[in-house]
Amino acid sequence: MRGGKITPDEWERRRGLRLRFVYRRRGPSLLVADRARINTRGTAVASRAKTGRNQVTAPIFLLVPQVKLPKRLDLDRDAERARDSVPGLIVANWVEGRL
Repeated sequence: MRGGKITPDEWERRRGLRLRFVYRRRGPSLLVADRARINTRGTAVASRAKTGRNQVTAPIFLLVPQVKLPKRLDLDRDAERARDSVPGLIVANWVEGRL
């Protein structure tokens, strides 16, 4: 899964830390890792210290609201309507007397 998007479940499985949901009234909600230690690469890993030293609550995921919009454009339907109307338009604009 190198270079791909990682899911919260996959993150929890790899790091061995549970993620906690934090609701924020303004801005996106968060999934945070409690009692995490930030290593030299800047990633949150499980803390080995039982004393609580160097442990932080690290935001891991920003939860952005998404909406599934219905399709507004159906090209197959519109092409079918146009194709069905062509013979009628030809007959309606047919002039018998013109050469």
